[in-house]
Amino acid sequence: MADVEPLRGKPKAALTSGHPAPTAAHLRAREAALGIKPEEPPGYLTLGDVPPVAPRDFVEWRREGVQDLVVSRLRRGHYDARDSLDLHGERVQRARRMVHVFLTQCHARGYRCVRIVHGRGEKAVTPGRLKSYVNAWLQVHPLVNAFVSATREAGGTGAVFVLLKKSRSESDLNRERHGGKADEE
Repeated sequence: MADVEPLRGKPKAALTSGHPAPTAAHLRAREAALGIKPEEPPGYLTLGDVPPVAPRDFVEWRREGVQDLVVSRLRRGHYDARDSLDLHGERVQRARRMVHVFLTQCHARGYRCVRIVHGRGEKAVTPGRLKSYVNAWLQVHPLVNAFVSATREAGGTGAVFVLLKKSRSESDLNRERHGGKADEE
């Protein structure tokens, strides 16, 4: 075998096929051709009219039964957000699917606190539009126990901390650990 000499000069960029990266439309067309159907969010995540939320308004919501102390700690950023979803520049319909998939996957992984960055939309034609939709969707999503606008460091009124319900396995472990009653089925 011949000796190999190292390349001189700047390393060259990785070879590409000369074709641009596929766009979202190309990927959807490819998935459709292969018969892959993206998970469709349930109907309660509306695309219809929702109550408007001003771009700099603080949002907060909790499901009945969630303690004041828990929401207060969430508001102050005391829970670590285990994952984050950035919706900047997304259209409402695509954001809806992304939110649903994100929450479902995070819940399946056992995450209790996550962050969704929706932006304020101050320069949009309809200010706060995506923020308004995210606010409405989170209030009806069955996996969400509470949400509040994030701390200033984590995005302020352009993001929310979301507290998810415990997964079934986590609830069972808690019940066993603390001697609670078992669910009767």
